[in-house]
Amino acid sequence: MTARVHRPKHERTVLVLQGGGALGAYQAGVYEALHEANIAPDWVTGVSIGAINAALIVGNRPENRIGRLREFWDRVSSGIPLAVPAPIDWIRVLFNRWSASAAMAFGVPGFFSPRFPSPLFARRGDVGALSLYDTSPLLDTLRDLVDFDVINARDVRISVGAVDVRKGNSFYFDTDDPKLAFGPAHVMASGALPPGLPPIAINGVSYWDGGLVSNTPLWYVLDTCGLQSALVIQIDLFSAHGKMPRDLDEVLERAKDIQYSSKTRFNTSRAKEEEALRQALQNVIAKLPARLRSDKDVQILRERARDRHISIVHLINRHSEFATESKDYEFSRATIRALWAAGHADVRRTMASADWRSACSAGRGMRTFDLTQ
Repeated sequence: MTARVHRPKHERTVLVLQGGGALGAYQAGVYEALHEANIAPDWVTGVSIGAINAALIVGNRPENRIGRLREFWDRVSSGIPLAVPAPIDWIRVLFNRWSASAAMAFGVPGFFSPRFPSPLFARRGDVGALSLYDTSPLLDTLRDLVDFDVINARDVRISVGAVDVRKGNSFYFDTDDPKLAFGPAHVMASGALPPGLPPIAINGVSYWDGGLVSNTPLWYVLDTCGLQSALVIQIDLFSAHGKMPRDLDEVLERAKDIQYSSKTRFNTSRAKEEEALRQALQNVIAKLPARLRSDKDVQILRERARDRHISIVHLINRHSEFATESKDYEFSRATIRALWAAGHADVRRTMASADWRSACSAGRGMRTFDLTQ
């Protein structure tokens, strides 16, 4: 990165990390490029693998973050450390399918391992009956690579989304809550995708992966009271836009893209509608007689209609070469490194664009920029 990179003029910089399993290596590459440009978030929020990346970022000193991210992604890709030689890239799709099958059969190092005995033979209600895999390896990995004392010092805010298994409601574990002692269980709860991974019990409540309700925590950020000036960098792992499928494998892949990216456009569209209402409310209040402007109800409305200066930058993983419907659990070293490099390259290209300069200016209202089209 050069010294001429434009940096945000907003009061806050927020990273929003979508869920997506192995595709999360793309987010690590994005963060590395931001780090090289001296753009540091003061709030990171994530779901599922986004929550794990968030913990690796917030739970380490700035100078150690890239190394910890690299260590995590090298660890989970160590089961298939091979790479297909460039002259025979045409077999890469077969290689990726084999890699995904290996993950299903043998688990992913540092992440999850198959249950033995099988959950089919476990007693109903026991934790062993509720998932195909055991996430004890992930617990060990988080303890190795994340300093939870650093997180609980609250220099950088972290929020991770999960779902209450019994109520079906989304819930965020957020260090903005002074009573929360953030730990590995909160990260694991956010990534407990059934039926593969088991629910995580916290204070007597069982949680599953937050992506079951919303795979993108953007609305949680935008709905936060007091967020008036922010550059929000949303790093999506599934693209809402795609090509017409040509076979069943592409049908399954496209359906997964739509399913896990579905909230993104909805959230940004809803936020734009709210921003239009905010502007209209300001106009109406300005037209009120002076005697009404001091009314307590009008004061409440005035507070809600305050100007905001928010730029939402979308970075979307659209690197689909050699991808299959199993791309979110294909953890081969070759794929992980390719995704990391893609995220890094997308940020470098983004920062050279005029739209990035515009996004970094703290313009009035809420503006969105899709910079990886």
